[in-house]
Amino acid sequence: MDRPFAYSNKEFEAVRQKIRQLTGINLADSKDSMVYSRLSRRLRALGHTSFQQYLAFLDTNKEETEHFINALTTNLTSFFREAHHFEALATYLESHPGAITIWCAACSSGEEAYSIAMTCAEARGSLKHNVTILASDIDSKMLEKAQAGVFPIGHVEKLNLNRRKQFFHKGKGANSGFARVIPELRTHIRFFQENLLNSHYKVKPGVDIIFCRNVMIYFDKPTQEAILKRMLALLNPRGWYIAGHSENFSHLANLMRPMGKTIYQVV
Repeated sequence: MDRPFAYSNKEFEAVRQKIRQLTGINLADSKDSMVYSRLSRRLRALGHTSFQQYLAFLDTNKEETEHFINALTTNLTSFFREAHHFEALATYLESHPGAITIWCAACSSGEEAYSIAMTCAEARGSLKHNVTILASDIDSKMLEKAQAGVFPIGHVEKLNLNRRKQFFHKGKGANSGFARVIPELRTHIRFFQENLLNSHYKVKPGVDIIFCRNVMIYFDKPTQEAILKRMLALLNPRGWYIAGHSENFSHLANLMRPMGKTIYQVV
């Protein structure tokens, strides 16, 4: 493959070390082409002629750190992905009629947070309810998309007709081809930036459920344990931690016990 910028294993290792330092993410050996593809766009945008030049710039320009992280974080999501978790959430809400706080800890472009909000509205039988949803992500660009609540119509059309009619406004004219989440649904969600590697989170203790799905796979086991200890400390007794289908925490039985399909409870 023709690469206009010189790129060797040395540059790839430097990028891996930097993203791990900033976020705790461990990039696999297989991600070298992905790193080149995504960061070469930043090189072009900034007028740099080499990866070495860009990495030196990154070390001295804090503003570029956010672009660097945004470029290398993966944001694969969809509405009601891993649907069994939302079915379990609906059951939980039916048996817990009091006020509930849910933290969606890697909300990406917002589909997961809005899926939680739709489930809450359906379970409570009203758009006016007592569930608070906190939605965070490390990627500022994804958070902007999430806050806007505007999605390609093709993504929304995968939902059933009742959900499309109840929770979305279809765009017209210049907005044709898109759908916007209704304001009444968005009012229950507070979006904010959070790095899970931080020693303290903006979220306060008293959370009932944490959605953090397919995120821990990017961290090594010591980092997983450190992050989970901080997150689980925020949960109420018997609170839920909902993981992704590719994650397994059997090595952390001292912290959490399985109680369903990738659903855990604080020990």
